[in-house]
Amino acid sequence: MTEAARRFADRERLLECVHCGLCLAACPTYVELGTEMDSPRGRIYLMRSLEEGTLDLTRDVVRHLDLCLGCLGCETACPSGVKYGELIEGARAYVEEHHRRPALERWWRRAIAGVFPHPRRLRALLAPARALQRIGLWNAVASVLPPAALLPRVRAAAELPELNLAVGPERARVGLLAGCVARELFAEVNRAAVRVLQRNGVTVRVPRAQGCCGALHVHAGDPATARRLAGRNLDAFPSDLDAVVVTAAGCGAVMKRYAHLLDNGGGGSRKQRAEALAARVRDVTEFLAELPLRAPAGHVEARVAYHDACHLAHGQQVRAAPRALLRSIPGLELVELAEGELCCGSAGTYNLTEPAMSRRLAARKVDDVVRTGASIVATANPGCSLQIQAELRRRGLAIAVVHPLELLDRAYEEGGLGVPGVSRG
Repeated sequence: MTEAARRFADRERLLECVHCGLCLAACPTYVELGTEMDSPRGRIYLMRSLEEGTLDLTRDVVRHLDLCLGCLGCETACPSGVKYGELIEGARAYVEEHHRRPALERWWRRAIAGVFPHPRRLRALLAPARALQRIGLWNAVASVLPPAALLPRVRAAAELPELNLAVGPERARVGLLAGCVARELFAEVNRAAVRVLQRNGVTVRVPRAQGCCGALHVHAGDPATARRLAGRNLDAFPSDLDAVVVTAAGCGAVMKRYAHLLDNGGGGSRKQRAEALAARVRDVTEFLAELPLRAPAGHVEARVAYHDACHLAHGQQVRAAPRALLRSIPGLELVELAEGELCCGSAGTYNLTEPAMSRRLAARKVDDVVRTGASIVATANPGCSLQIQAELRRRGLAIAVVHPLELLDRAYEEGGLGVPGVSRG
């Protein structure tokens, strides 16, 4: 293989890792397996060897790279500032270009990419699932098709109004990324977010021309499709917004990197627009904490465990904001999880492509939840919600999993502050 064909990473970036091992305790697969090649520094060694041409792209090498969740916990732990996320994304693109997977694996990955980032296709797929759930046959389906066990109760998802006016004096104007999976499976989260924003004097636009953020494609080694989707959102969100708010941690992390993603084409104007959009992207909890939030009057009497979504805590370094919002709710007791920043095993579509390791991590996370005695788990990412809910259902545990904005919405509603226009799901 020629050197030009082999290049997928900046070699200087690969050499930044000093193999100190401080990342090991932050890596879910190393914590579970204890094998060096399933740790960040081990994978960097594999990537460096591939880059230098001293290692062939064998099935075993691909397996070690595939097992990485891309959770970025190692980046938080790394004292050298190694950009591991960019390295593994480059390696995955290289794998998809140069490694031929078994036929069934290729089909499954194409099916995932062909459905989940497309709300209309996902909606069509969910229609029979909703019918089977209604007549009580879904558990039988899930026993034959294990991925079906991840699916929560499916409800019809109504589109949000394109313009949602602030209640009272306007403090800000934002755009909302509705998402793809979030739009279909967690529509109530988006509705709750809009109502909370309105109650805080924020006008919310939900552009019809927007689409998938591109995160699933970035993680799956398809940067070309991710760039196309990012370009669509770049055109969809007006430049006069104070912020673009996101309810899904993985989407927000990728949108904050749009300038990097779109840096290879389109000229200076496009680059400047991408930089301006990326600079305005905020997780919805981050935006409300900065606003700052108007404290709700209603009570939510519950013990709530907060789970750090990886791409919020590690990808965006947002930890304090969601906790501050939860602590602002009268009656709510916030408790922390042991190993709180360790990935739950969702990781985009990882729970579909690597179900065995994903299930191990979900069990570990739910063990921590049970030990807190919490009746509710709050997390700011739909994938984490799906993952934790599924494990709770397997164990028959009546612990709710919600977005922090749903609890805030409930507290505002209990306090008598209604919002016209955006119905409750």
